[in-house]
Amino acid sequence: MITMCSSSGLLSAILLGYFLRLLQLLSTCLAFSLVASVGTWMGAVSNWSIFIWCFCFLVTLIILIIEFCGLQSRFPFSWYNFLITYACYAALLCISASIIYPTTYIWFFPHGRSQDHAIAATAFSCIAAVAYASEVAWARTWVWLGVITSYMVTVPGLLKGLEAFVAGVIFAFIIDSHLYLHQPALVWCVAVYSICFLLAATALLLNWCDCDNRLPVAFPSFLLGLTLLSVLLYTSALVLWPLYQFDEQFGGQPERPRCDDGLVYSVCTWDQQLAVAVLTAVNLLIYVVDLVFLAHMVFSRTEDQLRGSQFPLLYKS
Repeated sequence: MITMCSSSGLLSAILLGYFLRLLQLLSTCLAFSLVASVGTWMGAVSNWSIFIWCFCFLVTLIILIIEFCGLQSRFPFSWYNFLITYACYAALLCISASIIYPTTYIWFFPHGRSQDHAIAATAFSCIAAVAYASEVAWARTWVWLGVITSYMVTVPGLLKGLEAFVAGVIFAFIIDSHLYLHQPALVWCVAVYSICFLLAATALLLNWCDCDNRLPVAFPSFLLGLTLLSVLLYTSALVLWPLYQFDEQFGGQPERPRCDDGLVYSVCTWDQQLAVAVLTAVNLLIYVVDLVFLAHMVFSRTEDQLRGSQFPLLYKS
């Protein structure tokens, strides 16, 4: 009876996974099809949204094909870790597209077919984000039940993924090199974003490839060192970026110029600078939360080990 219940539960979980992926496939396909059908995908922001929907559609389609063909075991990494990592990032990407695309385009379209298609594309993007987030929640349930293990559904894993995602959004805003090449301090800020992104990506890849146990130190201690370094680097960026972008004494522009050109196909330069400053503060806050959580984890584990080592000594005496 227990075997039958567990088998039926496993079958229900598999069917739920297929349903969520089909919903992700359909919603992302409709999102970029609606935008492309009326030619409303001009400009960098719209191109970014189209790329997100196409990328998520393509990767989800590949995942479905691999699972239908039963090829998961042929990959040299944990398939479940890959699925959870991808679902986390796809949810964040679709959420960003659901916010950035409508706020940049919908209000500038005249009433009619173009605006209706843009609104419908935004709605399907939101559905895709919910579907990917539901897959992450579904995976957390299986982790709690002990069926699978994954670093990405733990608090440090989610924070690391969020740190890398925010850095990716920052890169999208600083794609124009004229924002920072005129000042060495701003170039340093871009280097900080790149270094911290690589550190977070390294931590995720080590766990994804099951290499975290091969490190000469414990993985939480390794993460603690990376996070502390990232906090220090982001603190310098949080000071230098606003100082050199918005302070007149350092060549900055404190007030926003007029950037209304009718239908906006690109984000104003001043708005990009402000967005990077805000995202820098947001990511620093995430790193600080991650640092506190990791420090508590590492020191609690060390304290438990010290307490455990006292028992043999007491027993011997």
